[in-house]
Amino acid sequence: MLASALPRRWAHVQGVGRRAALAAPLFSPDEAELLVGAALLHDIGYSPELIDTGFHPIDGARYLRETGAPTRLVNLVAHHSCAYREAELRGLTGELAAFPAEVTPIRDALWWADMTTTPDGEMTTVDQRISEVQARYGPADLVTAFIRQAQGELVGAVERTEQHLQAAGIAHA
Repeated sequence: MLASALPRRWAHVQGVGRRAALAAPLFSPDEAELLVGAALLHDIGYSPELIDTGFHPIDGARYLRETGAPTRLVNLVAHHSCAYREAELRGLTGELAAFPAEVTPIRDALWWADMTTTPDGEMTTVDQRISEVQARYGPADLVTAFIRQAQGELVGAVERTEQHLQAAGIAHA
């Protein structure tokens, strides 16, 4: 759904999937599959045919729920990378509330994978990624305001995941 319509977004998603696969050994086989699946689906809501609210985490989660995807996968997509903060700025808190959030190492690993992958699918640092988002959207954009507000939580998730990776002896940089 993204490959032809949004090839750069598709490159990002593939990179996030690769990063998630790198972190997958931290988890049980079922949770590893969930992590990689959420990584590969986290931006599906950008697909032009799925746009409803205009906020991709909600649009993607709604689509996945309609297709019968596992509830936990749907909820991880809905809440990826601190989505609740942007939902607040967009006036969509109520819509996002339909999808319960989780605060788990799986969630952190998903955020880590997203926040350490460039728009072109290459590896980056969380600080570089946050700077890139701000530069791409510009100082007055709602997304820039969101990323500034979410920075501490995003960096925290990345740091926790990198600590787990390091403790497990998994090279991640």
